[in-house]
Amino acid sequence: MKKRIVILGAGESGAGAAVLAKKKGFDVFVSDMSKIAPRYKQMLDERHIEWEEGLHTEALILNADEIIKSPGIPDTAPMVQKAKNQGIGIISEIEFAGRYTDSKMICITGSNGKTTTTSLIYHIFKKAGYDAGLAGNIGNSLALQVAEDPHAYYIIELSSFQLDNMYDFHANIAILLNITPDHLDRYNFEMQNYVDAKMRIIQNQTPQDAFIYWNDDPIIQRELKKYDIKAIQFPFSELKEKGSIGYIEKGQYTIEQPEPFNMEQEFLSLTGRHNIYNSLAAGIAGNIANIKKEIIRQSLSDFPGVEHRLEKVATVRGVHYVNDSKATNVDACWYALDSMKTRVVLIVGGKDKGNDYDPIKPLICEKCSALVYLGADNQKLHDNFDNLGIPVRDTHSMRECVDACYALAQSGETVLLSPCCASFDLFKNMEDRGEQFKELVRNL
Repeated sequence: MKKRIVILGAGESGAGAAVLAKKKGFDVFVSDMSKIAPRYKQMLDERHIEWEEGLHTEALILNADEIIKSPGIPDTAPMVQKAKNQGIGIISEIEFAGRYTDSKMICITGSNGKTTTTSLIYHIFKKAGYDAGLAGNIGNSLALQVAEDPHAYYIIELSSFQLDNMYDFHANIAILLNITPDHLDRYNFEMQNYVDAKMRIIQNQTPQDAFIYWNDDPIIQRELKKYDIKAIQFPFSELKEKGSIGYIEKGQYTIEQPEPFNMEQEFLSLTGRHNIYNSLAAGIAGNIANIKKEIIRQSLSDFPGVEHRLEKVATVRGVHYVNDSKATNVDACWYALDSMKTRVVLIVGGKDKGNDYDPIKPLICEKCSALVYLGADNQKLHDNFDNLGIPVRDTHSMRECVDACYALAQSGETVLLSPCCASFDLFKNMEDRGEQFKELVRNL
């Protein structure tokens, strides 16, 4: 009798996992409480995979031998709880895909900078002619690629939600950029639970593997003492410090190991302090993978950046508009503000994830000429920022928001969409939020 695999959630990861499970001969069923996008329905139908949408049918789910859960579904979901109570194993799509490939895995996590660093590493590998696939939070599903478009290397952006349900998966190169408060609503508002999820990036690593991490992060430093790390360690920092093998010194971008490498900092395509870390992590990964120095140097110089991450949109009446919709936590907004060279009209708000706004208040006082709140419920923003003595506007749609920014911003200033929050109160996702912002700005 065939082993039964049930997939909860039919987005990119769920549909990809279903395709791989079907190819490997499992009895496969896909269930999604929401509507399934037409392209994923087509993908499932073409491969004769059974699915349902708008409900979870217990009789068709709780007879599973194993469940693959999409990362967006919390452990508190009733069907997940019922499956756990029955002793059904629950894994992630990445965990499942890892069982069926021996390819090299370069895995990136962190509270901020994941997408930029992952995209930059992929850029380096592709420019070097390596057979690489982009997967995880960006690119195509890892499981789908393993099933139908296999690669020798996979560059994988991993969220804490994906890491939660990974057990035997093994990263050949693990990259931990930073750990700052995020998604605490998914972790019972316990920071340590979130930290533990991030640290899973190093599980199962061997002495043949590499672990790249930011040496200046106090939480990482504290956590490293708790683990018996077997991989070769490659710490990096903004400045040369004891133990760091990657750093910036006297305007030189420098990597000491495994092969000495340097270039002028001014030639890095990514600017801002946070991007120094991203560029160091990516360069070290390329160095470990034996990519030629001239390729790494060229790639770090011509990388175009990532959409919705400090993306320059337009200049209207002398006002610069920047889309940083990917800034879904306070720390990401801090880095965005820190990189600004002009006065700023800052757009904040959305679905709050248990944010502590105190860390950005000094920067807001220093850099911001006005704040525009954008959310279904902006009360927490009023409570935190109204007493700073900076003009504020309350808006509940992107059109209202952009109109307010247009009225407030003076020539020479920057309107910065860097919301600190998730987007799901008013938008489909952070991409939708960024696209609406860009379209309205370009029509000003």
